[in-house]
Amino acid sequence: MLIPCIDLQSGQAVQLVHGRRRELAVSDVNAQLHKFRHYKWLHIIDLDAAMNKNHNNALVASLCKRARRKHKMNVRIGGGIRTTRRAKQLTKLGATQIIIGSAVFAKGKLNLRFLRALARAIPREKIVIALDTYKGKITTHGWRKSIALHPREVMPALEPFCSAFLCTDVDREGTLSGANLKYFATLRAATTHPIIAAGGIKTRREIATLARLKMDAAVGMALYKNLLR
Repeated sequence: MLIPCIDLQSGQAVQLVHGRRRELAVSDVNAQLHKFRHYKWLHIIDLDAAMNKNHNNALVASLCKRARRKHKMNVRIGGGIRTTRRAKQLTKLGATQIIIGSAVFAKGKLNLRFLRALARAIPREKIVIALDTYKGKITTHGWRKSIALHPREVMPALEPFCSAFLCTDVDREGTLSGANLKYFATLRAATTHPIIAAGGIKTRREIATLARLKMDAAVGMALYKNLLR
């Protein structure tokens, strides 16, 4: 399944290369949502919140409500969700699922205290854990910090706390260089949980290959530039 992404920065829908250099920005975010209205799922990621640089809370709420009520889309929301309070706020807002990333770790290790508290606060089926990688290591805090761990090493221990994993290959994010299918295959071997793959995806053939691995594909740049073939 192809999942479109709306990444928010300073009130705009943006696409970044390697999570750093802005390649494009769309000021009319609602128009972008309208373009994606026929898809079953939508990802809304608050990049400012993920990077601890302000937030887009009002816009996130507006987009989520519009996507759910007007277009009947399922919505995953991520970016800066580091407390159980924020997680509960977003589920009450109508998010089908929330994406937890940085808060999963503390001092380079799994933050089991937080994960257990989160499991008590909201149902496991509403939790997706992001295990994004940059230069071979898990990256957090808007892809600005690294942890000396690989997703394969932590997936089994994290399975009890989530219903799926979101795995972004930041090395290819926004580059339109094609998905690293061999890498995603290694992740498939590490867990029985559903995986949403992201990073560099540019063709429907890649999406079909990921589907054969029983993975969904989160796509940004190729959709925004109308290059998906």
